[in-house]
Amino acid sequence: MTTELTFPVNEQQLQSFSKDRQEPEWFTNARLDALTKAGKLELPKPDKTKITKWNFTSFSYDAQGEATSSYKELSDAVRTLVGEEEKVENLITQKNGRSTYEAVQAELREQGVIFTDMETALKEHGDLVQKYFMKDAVSVDENSLTAAHAALVNGGVFIYVPEGVEVKSPLQAIFAHEGSFGLFNHVLIVAEANSSLTYIENYLSEGSGEEAAANIVAEVYLEDGAKVRFGAVDNLAGAVTTYVNRRGQVNGRDAELYWALGQMNDGNTVSENTTYLHGQGSYGDTKTVSIGRGKQIQNFTTNVIHFGKDTDGQILKHGVMKEAATSIFNGISKIEKGATKANGEQTERVLMLSEKARGDANPILLIDEDDVTAGHAASVGKIDPLQMFYLMSRGLSQTEAERLIIHGFLEPVVGALPIDSVKEQLYDLIERKVY
Repeated sequence: MTTELTFPVNEQQLQSFSKDRQEPEWFTNARLDALTKAGKLELPKPDKTKITKWNFTSFSYDAQGEATSSYKELSDAVRTLVGEEEKVENLITQKNGRSTYEAVQAELREQGVIFTDMETALKEHGDLVQKYFMKDAVSVDENSLTAAHAALVNGGVFIYVPEGVEVKSPLQAIFAHEGSFGLFNHVLIVAEANSSLTYIENYLSEGSGEEAAANIVAEVYLEDGAKVRFGAVDNLAGAVTTYVNRRGQVNGRDAELYWALGQMNDGNTVSENTTYLHGQGSYGDTKTVSIGRGKQIQNFTTNVIHFGKDTDGQILKHGVMKEAATSIFNGISKIEKGATKANGEQTERVLMLSEKARGDANPILLIDEDDVTAGHAASVGKIDPLQMFYLMSRGLSQTEAERLIIHGFLEPVVGALPIDSVKEQLYDLIERKVY
């Protein structure tokens, strides 16, 4: 039996919202069609996690943010993530779906690079957005939440890098959330042949913690020889229920996609990260760190699906659960028929810090081709008392010893992340969330 969801936006309101943003007709029509589907399709069914009573439909929708041209007017939390004003090169900040600050190097525009908010992209680059928006990586009618996302998109960024262009400085987007606002953020990245870029995004909560929902989708498309590094640190408040779906279509030969994900939300979270390796010799690498605390429930599924020959997919996930937090870590390496010489490797490890904490690590190999290599490893456990005894016998307090063990447990992932700024943010978050 399908449970029909009711979202706090009707067709008339959605049409008005789209008109106010001067969106193209095709996007308005797509919104309305998706809204109808959202009320009829089923919720996603994450493994071993029941989400039917989670809040995905109670939120306010159209919050107004005020743009600024001054770095100093950004909040302290945002400026901490950005760093010193003199070092700001390519940055877009948004609050509750509205852009508040933008700084993009003129050199990039001269090279044909597009880095802009989704609202502007639909007005100025509508045909290009239409070519990719929720076509291959994420489908509108997968479930009620993907349909709701397509209907209610109210923030995000669009990035396009032309053939042969190397974006040397990272592109950064910071998405702040406040109050009961429902954040429906869409990030769309297109890297043409032999191009490269590094993109970093941050999600953070500001102000009081009112009950809200976040429905986040990122799509990344890579052509021949393209290279994309995608870094994200999610840090939304405990009152925010989050559904996040990040997917990459590695279409080109010898293209490379690297994910560096710090999933540090304090609220209930369902996260899916999928890489489709279509191009011959293409490469996908996903590294994920998570810390759960309180009574939050988390479900993280990472998929690498091999279609092309000689493809290589790597998954590395480490999580720490404390207090009464629970988590599911699923890693799925799928090698399709015809993907000869493919290689799929994965590791999931969970460390539990208390008696009530729960973790479940599930490595899954699905192999439909003979001439391949694949492997997996998984572990779930508590802190080794012998390690604690050894460290405390050398003069460390119990807290100091535990801290060292936790950092040591997460270091194989954090230390291997390909983006230095993401590493630094995660080290700081790990300190604050564990102690």
